[in-house]
Amino acid sequence: MRIALAQLISGRELADNLILLEAYARRAKDGGAELVVFPEATMRAFGNSLIDIAQPLDGPWASRVREIAQELRIVIVAGMFTPGFASDGSSNGKVRNTLIATGPGVEASYDKIHLFDAFGFAESDTVDGGTDPVTFDAGGLTFGLATCYDIRFPALFTANAVRGADVNIVSASWGAGPGKAEQWTLLARARAIDTTTFVLACGQGDPASEGREPKGAAPTGVGHSVVVSPLGTVLEELDAEPGLLFAELDAAVVEDARIKLPVLANRRDF
Repeated sequence: MRIALAQLISGRELADNLILLEAYARRAKDGGAELVVFPEATMRAFGNSLIDIAQPLDGPWASRVREIAQELRIVIVAGMFTPGFASDGSSNGKVRNTLIATGPGVEASYDKIHLFDAFGFAESDTVDGGTDPVTFDAGGLTFGLATCYDIRFPALFTANAVRGADVNIVSASWGAGPGKAEQWTLLARARAIDTTTFVLACGQGDPASEGREPKGAAPTGVGHSVVVSPLGTVLEELDAEPGLLFAELDAAVVEDARIKLPVLANRRDF
């Protein structure tokens, strides 16, 4: 299965971000991809208000993503924000950091479980955490979903693999700082080895690569989207600036890795 990672830099305007998403999706389709992954916060970049733009999965933003995916006959995974709700169903003034996965035969969504309360940023001030792992099937493979800070928590990736995932997708808007880009790549490789899955780690491009000033402590991306093999080899990687990369995924590679390195079969739960 041929896939693509779309390392864009989203902005404040939802309509502009949809135009950008469609342009990258068309390039991915033209390049032969059956699935294209977009970063976390594709709907609106961090550093902007989120509660006023959050929409349900049947709202106009997600509906347009769905239309693009169906028109192009490609699966799209993209980061958006959905409304948060209290236990009684009323609005709680927060949002969910959501990945939508949509396209031919695919309709799934994942709410980010591990919220980024680190390095001076408090995502939990405005975002509700999800609770459940999510997988979906496409192109003869099973994909697990994760978002940004989730990559630091191996148990989620293992849970996806136990549910059948051959591939773990991580969409991110990674925070900048000393050593952070190196940590991102290291963690992607580690999660691949932990689970003998391909890891598709797609991040926002670095705004500094286009001369944009960062917005306070908001994590706005460092680039370096990467595809990692089930044994931890970096297969494809972008630099800091926006771009599109392609890779080929084969279930047989996962099967072979799990024969050589049966960490899922050998694991113990404590």
